[in-house]
Amino acid sequence: MSEEILLNFTPQETRVAVLHQGVVQELHIERLASRGLVGNVYLGRIARILPGMQSAFVEIGLERTAFLHVADIWQPRETADDRPIEKILAEGQSLVVQVIKDPLGSKGARLSTQISIAGRMLVYLPQEKHIGVSQRIEAGAEREVLRERIARLLPADEKGGFIVRTMAENASDEEFITDIAYLRKIWADIRDKASTLAAPSELYRELLLSQRVLRDFVKPDTTRIVIDSRENFHKLKVFAAEYTPAVQPLLEHYTGQRPLFDLHGVEEEIQRALARRVELKSGGYLIMDQTEAMTTIDVNTGGFVGLRNFDDTIFKTNLEAAVTIARQLRLRNLGGIIIVDFIDMDSADHKKAVLEEFNKALASDYTRLTVNGFTQLGLVEMTRKRTRESLAHVLCEPCPTCDGRGEVKTARTVAYEILRELLREARQFNAREYRILAGPAVVDLFLDEESQSLAMLSDFIGKSISLQSEASYSPEQYDIVLM
Repeated sequence: MSEEILLNFTPQETRVAVLHQGVVQELHIERLASRGLVGNVYLGRIARILPGMQSAFVEIGLERTAFLHVADIWQPRETADDRPIEKILAEGQSLVVQVIKDPLGSKGARLSTQISIAGRMLVYLPQEKHIGVSQRIEAGAEREVLRERIARLLPADEKGGFIVRTMAENASDEEFITDIAYLRKIWADIRDKASTLAAPSELYRELLLSQRVLRDFVKPDTTRIVIDSRENFHKLKVFAAEYTPAVQPLLEHYTGQRPLFDLHGVEEEIQRALARRVELKSGGYLIMDQTEAMTTIDVNTGGFVGLRNFDDTIFKTNLEAAVTIARQLRLRNLGGIIIVDFIDMDSADHKKAVLEEFNKALASDYTRLTVNGFTQLGLVEMTRKRTRESLAHVLCEPCPTCDGRGEVKTARTVAYEILRELLREARQFNAREYRILAGPAVVDLFLDEESQSLAMLSDFIGKSISLQSEASYSPEQYDIVLM
């Protein structure tokens, strides 16, 4: 299946779209004002240890302290023990840490003391000694050959370990040697800075998104990488020539008049990826709700009644939904706990087939995930590793009117709140008159259906009450002015 990668540049942000057979499968956005932190290495300082949580807060020079759990503290395998975190670390101590998860919502970045530095062909583990191979390279004989090749190419003074990446299956010895030298140099620079700088300090910053595309995104079926900026096209050609020479022939500079993302329908896909409802070609649809705790996905038949047998209609809708959900998870970069409510199926064979189709569609997802199958309630539980903000959290913010609830109080509810507040004010203050400032819908209600309620309250408190419509007020906003 042919793959294309599109890079759209503006001075403020870089956007990347990965297309399979012309259909957008992944979206990545990096803004200059809020670059991701995953992969960055810092010299941190322990600010506080929490024995009850077996965790520590670490200052790394960001607005919020980062979070280090005892399970993410690296220890040599031969001397590893089960000591509690308060016996391993001390407040005020400096240590080298790496970000493994970006700050999400109100949570700070998550850290590890096990450093890993990614190259094009290899991942360097300077604290380890073993040589591993990506699990996606399944053939046992091939895995062993790759291990032996790396061991043979390592310098005599090498004390670290390496993981062979998937794209290294057909790499030459020269490419491996180049990658090893590049990674060792980065680690040497990190160690030099750690020995001279004071904590907290940044020791290493991960590559820009556009550079990571050349290092991480390119697969054997990638046919071209299209770039719509002349300046960045030349920068990436230089980067590719030095670090990823095999990728250089794939680079293309787009010079057309029509915006690159418009030409390939990516802008429309971004808008659809922010919608709560996702249409299925059969006429069914998905409802996707993202909350702090989890993401829920509900599958519905909608207007699809095309098959004579209703069970087959449900089965076909669920099969289509399984493929669409897998794509939407990548597109929206949804992570954490995910609950899928497929339409209820009576047939065990149908359930098995839908689950197989779902796992097959998820197989092309490079993010680590687990699928637990159908529960007794007929729900599919799964998890998908969350290392950066979802697309919606990058591009959107909670609605200031409803505060992210997705709904607002009715005009009548607000009107009754105002009546109660007026009664409180009248008992506390001896004003000459009270004026209600509210949105047009609330004022119209007081002038019409609730006019008697307002008159009764005015008689009860013995004060006049006036109304003032404010078009700029949100549906729930109001003020009571004492005259």
